[in-house]
Amino acid sequence: MNVSVVGAGRVGTAMAVLLSRAGHRIVAVSGREPTRERVSRFLPDVQLQDPADAARAGDLVVLGVPDDEIAPSATRIADAGGFRKGCWVMHLSGAAGLGVLESAGAAGARPLALHPLQTFPDVAAALDRIPGCAMAVTALDDDGYAMGERIAGDLEARPFRLDDAKRPLYHAAAVFASNYLIVAAGIAEELFFDAGVPDPRSAMLPLQRASLDNLERLGPEAALTGPAVRGDVSTIERNLVALRDAAPHVVAAYIALCEAALDLGVRGGRLTEDRRAAVEEVVERWR
Repeated sequence: MNVSVVGAGRVGTAMAVLLSRAGHRIVAVSGREPTRERVSRFLPDVQLQDPADAARAGDLVVLGVPDDEIAPSATRIADAGGFRKGCWVMHLSGAAGLGVLESAGAAGARPLALHPLQTFPDVAAALDRIPGCAMAVTALDDDGYAMGERIAGDLEARPFRLDDAKRPLYHAAAVFASNYLIVAAGIAEELFFDAGVPDPRSAMLPLQRASLDNLERLGPEAALTGPAVRGDVSTIERNLVALRDAAPHVVAAYIALCEAALDLGVRGGRLTEDRRAAVEEVVERWR
């Protein structure tokens, strides 16, 4: 299959390389100056073209542009006659649905959405992590799902079907699983530093790795530890006093996560409603 990539960022470039390895032909790429550098390194034999010209060459057009640019990019390409009737047009956003490809569909293209459930700081990491990762596939019909699953298979990913209306919820889950995990680690590093822990990041990483190992082995309900699931009101009170004095900007985050931990503790049968109520009484005073 002839593949064009419009907006060859980290993921789009890596997908192009992997699809090429699987036997597809990368016929054209478009993008800004960083794209030119990536193409020179990873796809040296592929021409850089105008977006509409690049799209016109592909049986599969991969839109690797940022989320807010998907719909405008598709519209510009459609207005320029860049989508051939019957070609596949695929975006890589986790949150956006197929609606952002409406103009492509009106031009006769067939919309797809694929999203790798992974994080990619650069192209090299994407080349390493896309194979084996879970990949959400959204399409309009069974033919579309079959095509999306074929592409995911050629990327050596593990495809699963995701309803179009559920994509924003799915992506919110991914934000919690990855982005907010990093945010929580950043807060912890700051607090450890303020508490006088030497080299706080290296000190806390074994704890975090062990927590993720427990999550994998036991699931969230059984892996949860800490004062909330124990109903330890005095420790929570001391935590909040310390945060008020040293880092008042994270008190609200502590309370929100404490309440989420209470829900998880009750759901797992490890926290009684009485102990939950006692903790809630404490945190309510700190709102």
